[in-house]
Amino acid sequence: MRMKRVVRPTVALVALVVGACVRPSATPVVSPSPAAPTPVASAPAAGVTARAAAVVPNPNAPKVLVIATGGTIAGVQDAPGTLGGYRAGTLTAEQITASVPELARYARIETEQFSNVASTLVTPEMWVKLAKRINVALQRGDLAGVVVTHGTDRLEETAFFLYLTVRSNKPVVVVGAQRPATGISPDGPINLLSAVRTAASPKAVQKGVMVVMDDRILSARESRKLYQRTGGFDTGDMGMLGVVASQGPEFFFAPVRRFGERSEFDLDRVDTLPKVELTMSYPGGTGQTFTTNPKGVVVATTGMTAAENATYRALRQTGVVVVTSFTSGENVNGGGGGGGGDGPPPARVDTTARRDSVARPVVAPVPPGVVALHLTATKARILLMVALTKTNDPREIQRIFNEY
Repeated sequence: MRMKRVVRPTVALVALVVGACVRPSATPVVSPSPAAPTPVASAPAAGVTARAAAVVPNPNAPKVLVIATGGTIAGVQDAPGTLGGYRAGTLTAEQITASVPELARYARIETEQFSNVASTLVTPEMWVKLAKRINVALQRGDLAGVVVTHGTDRLEETAFFLYLTVRSNKPVVVVGAQRPATGISPDGPINLLSAVRTAASPKAVQKGVMVVMDDRILSARESRKLYQRTGGFDTGDMGMLGVVASQGPEFFFAPVRRFGERSEFDLDRVDTLPKVELTMSYPGGTGQTFTTNPKGVVVATTGMTAAENATYRALRQTGVVVVTSFTSGENVNGGGGGGGGDGPPPARVDTTARRDSVARPVVAPVPPGVVALHLTATKARILLMVALTKTNDPREIQRIFNEY
């Protein structure tokens, strides 16, 4: 991976940004775009160049590393300035930052291209590599923080994985866009500016990994994509830490669960994550079975049927760790009945020998299930994958779920 520092965009670099709008790309198409006349490139280039000329860089600003992974924030259209389809993951990290010359007022920007794909192509193996890269980068004494640009379809999952595995208290901000860079009123530039201002701020230290979108600062533990429009990221009942105001980031809350330097998850010897499946409970359901059992299963449920209970008890008996998560992700009750747990316990079986008969066979106890508290099933799956790199004891995994 090659690191470059960008202080101010040049006219040539701006031309590259515009040129990317009409270049063919191997990146998957997000949606089909009708044929359209070749766009006029001079106007956008001139606009960015004029803005760049008006910006006076701050030579004493903190250093922020922008790591680009692709997504809509790096997407361009065949017909710029329309509502048409676009190709995610087209612009480079340098092109994205060059299109926002105002960044130079708040940070000295370095860029790095980690990948350039639609976020649906991001894999758990890529999570591990990205977390390792960020952990190494944040050891630099001259670096204030890191910004990761990312597609929004999988942004919340990547952000939560980083929340668990980045072992530094320096700010890490994940940012994306709901509109492509060449679309009408793109949200990527202002989101990127807000993200960089947050990563550069001393106020953001010890706040964990954050998602910054639409001038809101969200904890990565709670952030969720609710819909495909600007303002589409939220945190449910909890998790909004602050806002990015005209004077910069303002924090009003901070996460209290374990993260950063307090995280126990060390990825130094981890390259792949244990396989964990995600299933759903529903009326009349019988539970999911597998030809080859995974290491763990997460069940999204508000309360399981008797057949589902039996299926997942059988999986636990074979050593599969089963986690239940309330479907909304909002539940904070520790288990039981309709709380997304495993239902009432079965009647106690007497396994002792009677004096007047042959001893009954001793039945092995069923390992307990694990309950996720205020965590969506998709994020419970990620936490279970990470926890299984340390232990497969469900009691210890429950302790992990209670602390993170």
